[in-house]
Amino acid sequence: MNTWIRESIFYQIFPLGFCGVLGQNNLTSQIANKLKKIEEWIPHLKSMGINALYLGPIFESTNHGYDTKDYCKIDKRLGNNDDFKEICDKLHENDIKIILDGVFNHVGRDFWAFKDIKEHGRDSKYCDWFVNINFNNKSPMGDDFSYEGWNGCYDLVKLNLNNTEVLDHLLYAVGMWIDEFDIDGLRLDAADSIDFEFFKKLKKFTDDKKKDFWIMGEVIHGDYTRWANKESLDSVTNYECYKGNFSSHNDKNYFEIAYSLNRLFGENGIYKDLCLYNFVDNHDVNRIVSILKIPEYIYNVHTLLFTMPGVPSIYYGSEWGIEGVKGNNTDEPLRPELDLDNITKPNDKLFELIKKLSKIRSESKALKYGTYKQVLVKNEQFIYCREYEDEEVFIVLNLSDKESNLEFVLPFNTGKDLLDSNEEIIDGGKIKLVVAPFSSKIITKLS
Repeated sequence: MNTWIRESIFYQIFPLGFCGVLGQNNLTSQIANKLKKIEEWIPHLKSMGINALYLGPIFESTNHGYDTKDYCKIDKRLGNNDDFKEICDKLHENDIKIILDGVFNHVGRDFWAFKDIKEHGRDSKYCDWFVNINFNNKSPMGDDFSYEGWNGCYDLVKLNLNNTEVLDHLLYAVGMWIDEFDIDGLRLDAADSIDFEFFKKLKKFTDDKKKDFWIMGEVIHGDYTRWANKESLDSVTNYECYKGNFSSHNDKNYFEIAYSLNRLFGENGIYKDLCLYNFVDNHDVNRIVSILKIPEYIYNVHTLLFTMPGVPSIYYGSEWGIEGVKGNNTDEPLRPELDLDNITKPNDKLFELIKKLSKIRSESKALKYGTYKQVLVKNEQFIYCREYEDEEVFIVLNLSDKESNLEFVLPFNTGKDLLDSNEEIIDGGKIKLVVAPFSSKIITKLS
């Protein structure tokens, strides 16, 4: 198990959007150092206790980043390799880990080996680098051969990861990223579409290359242990609790998220030994504030994010509750350019809550390492406990628009609400707790 992951609070940036350079790449344009903007945001990240930065696609591509052209060159819309190395050095100086998007399932049509097939046809030595190359058919893109695109998208050419030359090329690139940029981990794009043997080879390579290197896979459905286990990946995206978090609030039904948390992390939880990657939105799904039926739900949604088992992640801009909904066949509205000094309609209350939740989590071993136990579940109220060694933390949530009176057993005589440093919980044993509308409490033993 990685020694740093449970101590982490993640922040995700989609660099092409963040830096305002999304769109078709003019591959002959002059390189400009747009990555410098990340350095300017470091004080903001540190104010939220962020110590791990996950960056979306950053290597040379034709358009949106997932159509890779060159695995070894930083996208010229963002800068060059030296620019990125400088940013990585600055992040590490500030004790922030760097996790990159590993897009290994497919490449773009401008990838050099695919261009060789377009030029030389059957005589190309790279015909076996891609899946289902067939010279008896034409492709939907007008090529004199057909091929398999990822998920029906023919601008994304599926790689043959069973080809040893392809594997060697990808491992060479990962090795270069570690050697040149000193990255700390990878998020594997479309991991649920990749052969399991690839993960084992990648894991062994990175384990040999750098101690405590962390690999997380993008997985939507299925048994997460098929991907995350001792031989393969360290973690996967927790889409089950992502969905359960917002829909429990929208449906006024805390039973949904309670069921998932207990099934995953309870006493007999199927993933209680995994540290899953938790989030409330990302570059592929609508912004959380645009999903919630009642804006005030945003606060309890984030309390859940920071107190459930696993590692929490904030998608850039969502700390202020910015809006974002997918367009017609485009995700660009989810990946905007942001100016730190000019955020539209920032929710300062949410930002301050996130800073407080981050500090609470960073100072609590129970929230980082503890077991999960369900205490009380109602449609609009939910209480659970995290416990580690001699520390117990109770999370109390009320999504109702009315004040709630809750009774439950508190196993210590005096406690305090960490979200309200002035509030002491006096009555030990069975207590009655008043919880304000749309709010939460985080209670631990009074020291």
